[in-house]
Amino acid sequence: MVFIVYILFSESKNKFYIGFTSDLVERVIRHNQKSKGFTGSVNDWKVVYTENYENKELAHKRELQIKSWKSRIKIQELISKKD
Repeated sequence: MVFIVYILFSESKNKFYIGFTSDLVERVIRHNQKSKGFTGSVNDWKVVYTENYENKELAHKRELQIKSWKSRIKIQELISKKD
């Protein structure tokens, strides 16, 4: 099984969201269903970046590393390197 670290972007919120999952398609659908939580108030989340990992522990570690940056500029630099 592959685990995917992903970054989503919402135009309406002008915000990024970082997470990880083993089923990106299903996860994005769930993020875009209006519900409680950070992503639930809007439904325009788009995948702007992904990284694949062979196990859950590595994916979770990378997710936490990116979240710890707390820097929009650093996140945008990461995304732009992928292009």
